[in-house]
Amino acid sequence: MMPIKTPYGSIRPWDAPDVPALVRHANNRNVSMRMRDAFPFPYTIADANAFLGIVARQSPVTFFAIATPDEAIGGIGITRNADVHRLTAEMGYWLAEPFWGRGIMSETARAFSDFAFEAFGLIRIYAEPYEGNIASCRVLEKAGFTLEGRMRGNVIKDGRILDQYLYAKIRE
Repeated sequence: MMPIKTPYGSIRPWDAPDVPALVRHANNRNVSMRMRDAFPFPYTIADANAFLGIVARQSPVTFFAIATPDEAIGGIGITRNADVHRLTAEMGYWLAEPFWGRGIMSETARAFSDFAFEAFGLIRIYAEPYEGNIASCRVLEKAGFTLEGRMRGNVIKDGRILDQYLYAKIRE
């Protein structure tokens, strides 16, 4: 994948030199609380190296860095589904807290979903933000995703049972 140019920098493949920025930005409780449990807290150098090892073995690569010209400041990717859902994928993303509220994630989600439809032959991309994560819901709405429903009592995060919202975007 060639980097996708954005107003703030690019969406590009992860690389070994991203480890220090990845650890610095991912090691944040406010970020990890909005992510699946596979995104650890605290986030260590060993976690960053393990993640980059997973990405290096992907074929095709589906997890990418969100980057300024200077450093990686977040991540975005898809998890492709199988069988009758093989043209569908779940999108996940995170952004370093100092960059919240600047429109970076909305622009990223829009550009990346357009790329993913084309690159992976998808017809549907969905995301499932937790209840209370209004910023993520706004990101998805600004990126052209539609709220399809609320999944009640769908996850447990930090010992709490939470609802999730289901947002989806269909390829035009």
